[in-house]
Amino acid sequence: MLDPVTQRRISSQLFELKSEHRDLDVAIAMLVQNKPNDELSSKRLKKRKLKIKDQIAQLENLLIPDLNA
Repeated sequence: MLDPVTQRRISSQLFELKSEHRDLDVAIAMLVQNKPNDELSSKRLKKRKLKIKDQIAQLENLLIPDLNA
């Protein structure tokens, strides 16, 4: 079980990562709309978005109590 300070820190990180994830959605959509041939930038943003998604999943797993304990 995580202590309350650690839980708040993780929750704060989750909030920031989810916000960045949403911002990347907007950035990707605007890039595709304004520069449809800029595949390299689009791929970089999508790769960053996937990395953030993985980080979010890892942090969320830390907040879930271990059911086997």
